[in-house]
Amino acid sequence: MIVVTAAGGATGGAVVRALWGRGLRVRALVGSGRPRPELTALSADVVAVDLTDPAAVEPLLTGADALYLIWPNFDPGETAGATALLAAARRAGVGRVVYHSVLRPQARSMPHHAAKDRVEEALDAGGLRWRVLQPCAYADNLDGQLAEAADTGVLRSPWGLEQAQSLVDLRDVADAAATLLTEDGLDGGTFEAVGPEPLTAPRIAELAGARLGREVRAVDVVPDGPVPPPQEYAAHCARLMFDHYRAHGFTGSPRVLEALLGRPPRTFAQHLSALDVSGELR
Repeated sequence: MIVVTAAGGATGGAVVRALWGRGLRVRALVGSGRPRPELTALSADVVAVDLTDPAAVEPLLTGADALYLIWPNFDPGETAGATALLAAARRAGVGRVVYHSVLRPQARSMPHHAAKDRVEEALDAGGLRWRVLQPCAYADNLDGQLAEAADTGVLRSPWGLEQAQSLVDLRDVADAAATLLTEDGLDGGTFEAVGPEPLTAPRIAELAGARLGREVRAVDVVPDGPVPPPQEYAAHCARLMFDHYRAHGFTGSPRVLEALLGRPPRTFAQHLSALDVSGELR
């Protein structure tokens, strides 16, 4: 059995689907008791639990072959919470832990990256067999803009028009996660999951236009006002993240992901080809 935390989110759901595709039994931990038909349709054992309560999570880890540890995005409690779950996994005898981190967690200009860096540091002292996956920004993050671009011919970019991102398809991230959860010989490894091409916002708009059959132009959405205070953690982190992207971009090499997948990662054009014009997978 493999346990996936934060399975109600996009990343967790994609990982559950990738594991289901390999015929593996999955326990999907979610944050509330509402129905999760998208997970039960994948034969997942769906359990509602508070990840900040390691005593409640620990019994759900007992007997697990592996744990895919995702912490909810932009949560100020990630370092302490994820570290506590690593200790719970060790006590429960989990055979293998894969931590869902981020590309360049050492970038201290982005606090939510730094939080993941500290969790990675805790892995060394955690007494577990571990691997780390470090994804770039998802191509899927722009799916919601496809319908708007079809209507208005505009793609909004909060990271400006000059710097690039190596956007990665979430399905590729999930397939890489499944490899790390199931294959031997990868312990102690840190693996980047990066898309195959650096893309500026104008290039993304060009590709979206080709998919939609109309001209699409990228528009720079310049931040309005000062950076939100740290007490508004999610807004604070999101603003600093886009400020970092605006100044430096967010790119990397696809070679590690290609090795994990055994094939080239999907291009952004291939990602778009799988969507309808509303941004949903066909």
